[in-house]
Amino acid sequence: MKLAIFFVSLCKKTVMRYGYIRVSSDKQTVENQRFEINQFCLREGIEIDGWIDETVSGTKPYSKRRLGQLLRHAGKGDLIICSELSRLGRSLYMIMEILSYCMRRGCMVWTVKDGYRLGEDIQSKVLAFAFGLSAEIERNLISQRTREALARMKAEGRPLGRPKGSCTRKEAHPLYPRDAYIRRSIARGCSQRQICGRLGCSRNTLRRYIQAFICGEYTTRNAKKVT
Repeated sequence: MKLAIFFVSLCKKTVMRYGYIRVSSDKQTVENQRFEINQFCLREGIEIDGWIDETVSGTKPYSKRRLGQLLRHAGKGDLIICSELSRLGRSLYMIMEILSYCMRRGCMVWTVKDGYRLGEDIQSKVLAFAFGLSAEIERNLISQRTREALARMKAEGRPLGRPKGSCTRKEAHPLYPRDAYIRRSIARGCSQRQICGRLGCSRNTLRRYIQAFICGEYTTRNAKKVT
């Protein structure tokens, strides 16, 4: 989001409403969260003044994210809407720090999926703490159970990880049913981008399939062409 929106909000000294969206990787899309927030705003009769979206891990300090930039400029009465509290951060301490910072500045945080309206009242603070605490406990329990299960399987002599050879079987690859189409497209000189657009897969997936199962059946010259 451009800084101009922040500067406008400061100059006008009016209440601003922001939509905050975060995804962890470029393989995820921000459109689902944007749709959820827009639908929520339609029901509540709210108009978003500015959007902040970023692709970054929730474990990264919020002060080094666009979220930190937003929080530094948000003032009393401003509203930040996100799909759920986990979009703000992945740990209890980070979520609580963010909410505490917002409460000190007098700005509100509303979430769509969780249904929380976090303001200055004590009930909002209690709900925020309870949600963050339960999420943190659940993550720790899942991590602990995973480690214990892996340790038990290792002690029993059971192999860990993907079965040997499972990733090299052509028939097991998700693109195998479209093998004939891929070969025809390559023969016609189609680019990988065009093929991916028709198949709905990533270029990395297609490139690995070609390198593993198709290039070996072509001459060296053709193999270089398709990769």
